[in-house]
Amino acid sequence: MKVSIIVPAHNEAEGLPATLRSLLAQTDPAHQIIVVDDGSTDRTGDVARSYGVTVLRPPRNLGSKARAQNHALPRCQGDLVLAVDADTVLAPDYIERLKPAFDDPAVAIAAGNVQTRHARTLWERGRSIEYLFGFHWHRPIQAGARSPMVCSGCCSAFRRDVLLAYGGFPERTIVEDMDLTWSAQMAGYKAAYMGHAVAWAADPETLPYLRKQVRRWMAGFFQNVRLHLPRMLVRKPMLALWVCLAILEILIAPLWWATPVLLTYAWHVPPAEAIAWWWGTELLLLTPPLVYAAHRRRLPLLKVLVNVPCVYATRAVNTYYAWKALIIELLLAPVGMAKSLTTYEKGRADPRPGAVRGTTVSSRS
Repeated sequence: MKVSIIVPAHNEAEGLPATLRSLLAQTDPAHQIIVVDDGSTDRTGDVARSYGVTVLRPPRNLGSKARAQNHALPRCQGDLVLAVDADTVLAPDYIERLKPAFDDPAVAIAAGNVQTRHARTLWERGRSIEYLFGFHWHRPIQAGARSPMVCSGCCSAFRRDVLLAYGGFPERTIVEDMDLTWSAQMAGYKAAYMGHAVAWAADPETLPYLRKQVRRWMAGFFQNVRLHLPRMLVRKPMLALWVCLAILEILIAPLWWATPVLLTYAWHVPPAEAIAWWWGTELLLLTPPLVYAAHRRRLPLLKVLVNVPCVYATRAVNTYYAWKALIIELLLAPVGMAKSLTTYEKGRADPRPGAVRGTTVSSRS
């Protein structure tokens, strides 16, 4: 089973070498590697060519990750198409461990376990805890129920014939990975999570970058809810359950944040005791999966636990943009009182002085 790799890249000259080295070092080599130099103003194209891979440069910036991937799709010759972000590094055996998922002819899409490449800043440390928890707790449970919520777009593989049948990577929402994961499952295909296939993504190191990423993710989630949930309730009830639980978690998040205040003022619990109860309950729920994740990833447990406080900073950002997306994408946009998010903005700084790096353009929603 041949694998074609697509790497969409806009101003990724700095991070691209590590990604390409990891792709070229696979124990099960890819049939072809295609880098889409999507309107870059840095040396992205030259860097890619120096590694001997195929480089495509559209006549203009295409406007979104999905469009860049679709630009390369007609050139793909493999049975599988592996989409890899230009700042994601794959373990050497990633393809080798992912391909067995497709031994089942019903599997249309599969992805592995994503972890953070760096844990230097507050935001990266918080995201590292989110990933350790999510990919060793939520994702295995969803996979066990044969209903993964999303196959991560930074390292997902797709059957090429299924992609072509869908007209390529979906451009109607701002998060193509979730759109395709949900669409394929509702059509009767399977999505697979292969936890032993590991990839490391470069996550937001600054608050401005994190805000742009989370805003896009949350807006895309509710765009897909609006588009798919009614049919999903009938065609894929278990997947609909996970989606509804995610919405419920968003709805009650402000109550969770306010719990110490409520305990203090409504039930007259001393502030220190209220915070202790809140913090203790949180640790009781959070720590066991993290201990397991640290064991699986062979990480020093203390190094993991010391990052736990950082997750509350990223959760605060998540909560704000989740509620904003819920109000705009689910309530206001459908009745014409607000516009859906159609701007794909990656967020990292452009290497040019005074410029902004990242794709900032429109995609259909």
